[in-house]
Amino acid sequence: MTAPPSRPFCAETARDLGEPLAATASHIDHWLLVEYTGYWPYEPLDAAVFSGPLREHLAAQLAALRRARLLLIKPPGRRRGGAPSVFFGRTTEEGGRFLSIDVASYDDLLHLDLTDPAGEPMEHPLLLVCTHGIRDRCCARYGQALLRELAREADPEWVWQATHVGGDRFAGNLVVLPEGLYYGRVGRAEVAPILASHVTGHIELSRYRGRSCYSFAVQAAEGHVRRATGLTAIADLRLLSARRNAHDRFTVELLAAPAATVHELEVGVEFGEPALLTCTSHEPQRPRHHVVKAHRERQAD
Repeated sequence: MTAPPSRPFCAETARDLGEPLAATASHIDHWLLVEYTGYWPYEPLDAAVFSGPLREHLAAQLAALRRARLLLIKPPGRRRGGAPSVFFGRTTEEGGRFLSIDVASYDDLLHLDLTDPAGEPMEHPLLLVCTHGIRDRCCARYGQALLRELAREADPEWVWQATHVGGDRFAGNLVVLPEGLYYGRVGRAEVAPILASHVTGHIELSRYRGRSCYSFAVQAAEGHVRRATGLTAIADLRLLSARRNAHDRFTVELLAAPAATVHELEVGVEFGEPALLTCTSHEPQRPRHHVVKAHRERQAD
């Protein structure tokens, strides 16, 4: 019997097709991160530790918030005893804020109120690497290699492996919180530049996917302006307005603070070549790309 042909990794296919990283960050406002070193199922809420009333409670809490996501996390290469770490926060254009929530056990999450959470403000970033191999084998293959390098370069307290963050075909994927910065195709060579940029309040554009606080159209506009102007400080740009002109046409206005310049951009949607967009896809699909079609500048009033 002839063995079936091996299936390519979706991350390799996307890279070979030259699929752009820009404007591909998941649009997430609220994050609940729960440490769990057991088996990670396809959907985090299906983890055995959340069975029964706790699953129902967390699902209701997340549903009450706009664009909220639960991620399971665990530290790289080490098992910890004692109480699980739990973090909750919101990513905003201004930078966001995260809390470390004190729990003695998972049962304490039954009393968690995400509309008015109590916890200690985080004084350092959280660096999340997607290693969710059950979700997509690219996350395991590229995520684990990225995790090892990041653990060598960054403070160990900052680094966590996480379940699905979005964009399996861009693995290795790194999310920097509280700012909600997404980076893709991050290998060993990119870790040090990304960290060096972040500690000075800047974005490393070479692997930048976008910010989770923005829609895809705004991500496309923001990334375009940064690459065109060299404005890499996180605080350099501020969203003034975004509107949909047609089904796949948008107008976005951004204020560049250093020069008080308003950038007006027309964003459209294009479709890439058909491909298997994840390692578990059954049929090829054409990926949607948000692309800047026009860019105008004027001085702010």
